Amino acid sequence: MSIAIRYANTHDAEAIAVICSEDLGYSCSDTLVRAKLSGLDKSREAVFAAESEGKVIGYVHVERYDTLYMETLANILGLAVRNDSRRLGAGRMLMAAAEDWAMENGAVGVRLNSGGQRKEAHAFYRAVGYLSEKEQLRFLKMF
Repeated sequence: MSIAIRYANTHDAEAIAVICSEDLGYSCSDTLVRAKLSGLDKSREAVFAAESEGKVIGYVHVERYDTLYMETLANILGLAVRNDSRRLGAGRMLMAAAEDWAMENGAVGVRLNSGGQRKEAHAFYRAVGYLSEKEQLRFLKMF
């Protein structure tokens, strides 16, 4: 199975929405994903798609992450590969694309958050060279 990594576009919205719903557990519509892809600020973020046999099997969303207390990093906002397409290298290829983008955009490293229950994802991140530096809680207030 051949896998290609490319910039995602609005035609990928339906496939990415399915991946977000089925593989990440976030209920979202293709309409929302299409709007988000259309509105990307390409000066500070990118979305890459992994494609195999004409089908999007994964994606990664990366952004510049600037704080007052450290040099510029890149932040992985989302990474997912379809369950039926895992362990074929797409995740590694997507992370490599995000890391290349980060370096090209002046980042000194990449950070990401991963839910405590996602043990398989944690093993993957460690396998591609990421260290778990701290545990934290996420607080959210919806309006």
